[in-house]
Amino acid sequence: MARDPGVRSRTRFFSLAEQGRALAVEQDGRGRRMVRDGWWMVARWGVLSAVLVAGLVEAREVGGVKMPDTLQLQGRQLELAHMALKEKLFFNVYVWGLYMEQVPRAQSEAIAANSLKQLHFRFLRKVRRDQLLDAFRQGLSSNADLRSGPLQQQLETLLASLKDVSKGDNLVITYVPETGLQVSGEASGGVVIPGKPFADALFAAWLHRHPVFGR
Repeated sequence: MARDPGVRSRTRFFSLAEQGRALAVEQDGRGRRMVRDGWWMVARWGVLSAVLVAGLVEAREVGGVKMPDTLQLQGRQLELAHMALKEKLFFNVYVWGLYMEQVPRAQSEAIAANSLKQLHFRFLRKVRRDQLLDAFRQGLSSNADLRSGPLQQQLETLLASLKDVSKGDNLVITYVPETGLQVSGEASGGVVIPGKPFADALFAAWLHRHPVFGR
């Protein structure tokens, strides 16, 4: 039987209309998903930004230098026990921070503690190596143990690692139990001085000159 051309045309017309509606629904669905996914990404990055901002806020600032309130080292958390600015002849020279696993009640506890502790120096201007050596010798001269014998030799090893300093450079001195004193940062070529006696003498001399805890 011959087909009515009008019927065939109507059939094709309705088929195209249905396809158009289906396509419109699919595009609308994609649009909704895109909007939904877009809002989800905005929310996600908003939360991440809040976390990052919160992390930045949790820091102490001295002399324009920020140091975090806490830091992770070898799986343990250290707290910023003290932070100060060093000035000389009206110039800001460096900012230093002292990190310890537990903030001590007295200087003797800080020295005796057989736990992670760190002195972090951030330099605010250029310092020649000879000036840095003189400053360290003067700063540690209060401890007689560092002026003779094996500890003096170890001090010379530390000083030999020091270099000329540029603005923004760091010097990090970390005591690690069972290892010794690790010296790192741009201001040093890097060295490890084994044992606890030298670390005790260095921290004792520094804290004697900067009595941030009760004696």
